[in-house]
Amino acid sequence: MRLMAALSTNMLTVNMLLSVFFLPGALPACPEDSDLFITAPRNMKALSGSCLQIPCNFSAKVAEAFNGSRTTFGVWMKRDHKFKTYPKDVIFNSSQAVNPYPMKITGNLNEKNCTTLFYNLTTTYTNRYFFRVENEQFRKTAICYPLQITVTDSPPSPTIEISGELKEKESVTITCSAFTPCPHSPPKLTWNLQQDAHNKIEENTDRTFTTKIQKTITLSDKQDGYTITCSSIYSVNEGQNVKSTEEKVTLNVSCHGKLADVYIIVKAVGIVMLVSTVVIFEWWIRTRHSTKPVKDSAENGCRVFELSS
Repeated sequence: MRLMAALSTNMLTVNMLLSVFFLPGALPACPEDSDLFITAPRNMKALSGSCLQIPCNFSAKVAEAFNGSRTTFGVWMKRDHKFKTYPKDVIFNSSQAVNPYPMKITGNLNEKNCTTLFYNLTTTYTNRYFFRVENEQFRKTAICYPLQITVTDSPPSPTIEISGELKEKESVTITCSAFTPCPHSPPKLTWNLQQDAHNKIEENTDRTFTTKIQKTITLSDKQDGYTITCSSIYSVNEGQNVKSTEEKVTLNVSCHGKLADVYIIVKAVGIVMLVSTVVIFEWWIRTRHSTKPVKDSAENGCRVFELSS
């Protein structure tokens, strides 16, 4: 009975593993015969009503298989990488004048640049996407490199970073950053540190973008407890609407100079009080003992007093 139970458990485990590996649309382990590779972020977030720029480059396993002098088309598929099995999952093909999804390959495919602009986004476009190249007889899909795109209705809050120590008289650099999925329509950053702050768009190492504003200030005790508020405003639906969000950080400035002065004063007062206490105590001890006459002097008729101990 124990043997049968163990066999049943093992068979159940095997069946579960097989069901995972052979589910339709499940991502397989990268096979050795994969002939196309892309360099692109694995996960990207976007804002509904805006656009998303997808940085993308590709390469063939055998470099000679791709010929940049031939006519080249780029294809994007959602959910699954099987081009012939699921033709309805093809949502963009640069060889077609009309496509189901609003996309445009802005990179030069002949130079292996598949950078794509995905615009007029809605939350229904949240999915997993695969890229395919058709270069005459070289027709391959990057099955090992899916891109997960998540589209949300609300933008994430900007981030506020402070470099340097929050001490009085110290200089610190304060930076507010906002994610920028669409560099063609970046967010507008504003904050209460300065009017008309200069917005700067920076490219990240993965070729995505971030919008920043920055200011360097010298801290004082007046800024202790001051709340920095940074807002990011996104233009959506071709400028017809805006979406905004904000972040707040409260400064906690240490006033080490004043604390040192207070410590010195308190220490001096303490020493004075201690000395005074000792003097007063000694005087009190002395006054506790009374003086009394002990004998009369026969020689001069004066009384002699001695201090009793």
